[in-house]
Amino acid sequence: MTKFSLIRHGVHDVVDHILVGRMAGVRLNGRGRDQARRIADIFGSSSDINSVHSSPQTRALETAEPLAQRLGLAVQIFAGIDELNAGAWTGRSFASLHNDPLWGQWNTKRGRVRPPDGESMLELQVRAVDHLNKIAASQPDGHIALCSHAEVIRAILLHALRLPLDDYHRLDIAPATISTISIGRGGTEVISLNQPVVS
Repeated sequence: MTKFSLIRHGVHDVVDHILVGRMAGVRLNGRGRDQARRIADIFGSSSDINSVHSSPQTRALETAEPLAQRLGLAVQIFAGIDELNAGAWTGRSFASLHNDPLWGQWNTKRGRVRPPDGESMLELQVRAVDHLNKIAASQPDGHIALCSHAEVIRAILLHALRLPLDDYHRLDIAPATISTISIGRGGTEVISLNQPVVS
């Protein structure tokens, strides 16, 4: 059985205001850095974590680095757990998207609609689940801390729970929260969801 601790990155200054996507230069703010240190504290005594994986995005890397340092591990960066490619919506405020009909469809038909010039939720789900399955096959007794993004973690959990992508809104994945799953011969088991980190 391979255990995955799915960690959403800590907060930054435009969280919940701008659809950041893969926009460059988005870093954790002071509270987010405190959250990253708190995550390291939580897992610091957990000697069974043998890998720390991160999305390529700076905010995820900044969340992963204190934990990796505490455990004496290097952060491993994987495109498979990168943020959703939001295409033409990248960098747009949520307020500015409110009257876009396609935005409305995206938020009601997440399994069938894609951002303009971007990536579908299904494409994201396939690459993220493929990453986890490859790791589970190569590390059958591993415990991986994986720092990523809300949509990536939602997609993984929806797959694990056998729920359709249109049900994405049923899962709250707040910043600096931890969800835990395991993958083994019997399939995927969801152990915990959206456990907060107090900072």
